[in-house]
Amino acid sequence: MASRTDARLYRRGPLRTIWPSPSRPVSWRAAKRRADAEYGAPATPGWRDVDWPAHTHQAEIDGAAINYVDIGSGDQTVVFIHGLGGSWQNWLENIPAVAERRRVIALDLPGFGRSAMPRAPISITAFATAVDRLCAHLGLGPTAVVGNSMGGFTTAELAIRHPERVERAVLVDAAGITSLTLSQNRASERFTRSVVTATRGTPEGARRMLSRPGYTTMAFGLIARYPSRLARDLLCEQLGSVGSPGFMPAFAALSTYDITPRLGEIACPTLIVQGTEDILVPVGDAYEFARHIPHAATLILEDTGHVPMFERPLTFNRALLEFLDQDVAPDQPDGEQSPTLRESAVEGSV
Repeated sequence: MASRTDARLYRRGPLRTIWPSPSRPVSWRAAKRRADAEYGAPATPGWRDVDWPAHTHQAEIDGAAINYVDIGSGDQTVVFIHGLGGSWQNWLENIPAVAERRRVIALDLPGFGRSAMPRAPISITAFATAVDRLCAHLGLGPTAVVGNSMGGFTTAELAIRHPERVERAVLVDAAGITSLTLSQNRASERFTRSVVTATRGTPEGARRMLSRPGYTTMAFGLIARYPSRLARDLLCEQLGSVGSPGFMPAFAALSTYDITPRLGEIACPTLIVQGTEDILVPVGDAYEFARHIPHAATLILEDTGHVPMFERPLTFNRALLEFLDQDVAPDQPDGEQSPTLRESAVEGSV
C-alpha cells in the first residue's frame, strides 16, 4: 500500500484550523461509479451467524457496570476499543475472524452502549484505566489492543500509562493529534445530534432512516467513504448506541488532551491504519503518530474513510492478523527495525 506522500495530508489555508482534513463527503450516486468491488465486501466468518447474547457479559468496574463481549480462545487476547459515539458493534466484521485463534474482548466504554456512566469524570486517561481494570478483572496478562478514533487515542494512552498491559497496539484512524481542533469535533457533534433526532436513538429508528440510499449517505457520510455500499443491517448496529450519555463528556475529553509529547513512550510494536479519505481524522495524523512512536508501521488504505474495519474488513483483517502473528518479542522490540507488512496483507486494496 503506497503512502500518500504525493497528496495533501491536511487542508491548506486558514480553514485548516477549523477542519483539518482535505477530504469531503460524496453523494450516494458516486458510490456506483467510484467504489471498487472490495469496498464493503463482508468478512468471513460472518458476524450474523454468531449468538452474540451468549458471549455478552457485564462486569462491575469501579462501581459501574461495563458491558463487553468475550469470545474465542487462544494464547493471545485481543481487546477492541470503539470510538466516540460507538460501541463494541463497531467491530462486528472483525471479531469472528480474530476469534478463530484468539480470545477477543470487545467492550462498550463507560458511558457508551450498554455500559453505565462512570462515577468519576470521563477522560481519555480514565478510559484507559477502565480498560486496564476490566482486563485485570478478567485475569488477562499482556494483550494486543486495537482502537478506532477515540478508541485509538485510548489505546495509545493505555500503552503509555499501563505498558505492562499492551504487548501490541493498533491505532485505526486514531484521534489525538488534530482532535485538539475543537471546530472539527463540534461538526462531528452536530452530525451525531442530527442522527439521534432522525433515528430516535434506536435500531428500529435507524432502519427506517436507512431505508433509502440518500438517508444512508446523510447519516454516515462523515464516517464512511461510500455508506450506500455497506450492508444496511451492519449500519443499523452502529446506530444502536447513538445518544449515549458519555458522548458530550468524551467529546470534551478528546478535544482538550494533548498526548503528542508522550507518544515516544509507547514501547510496543504499533500498527497505524488510516483511510486516505477520512473526513474526521486527516491522513496526516497517521504520519504524525508514526513519527513519534518508535516501533510503528503505517498502513494507508486508499479511497477509505474513518472506519476501515468495516469499510474494508477483508483487507483490514488480513493486515491485523499478520501483525498479530509477527514474531516480535513485545517486551524487547528490535531497535533497528519497525514491524512491516508483507504485500499479501494488503492484496486487493486500492
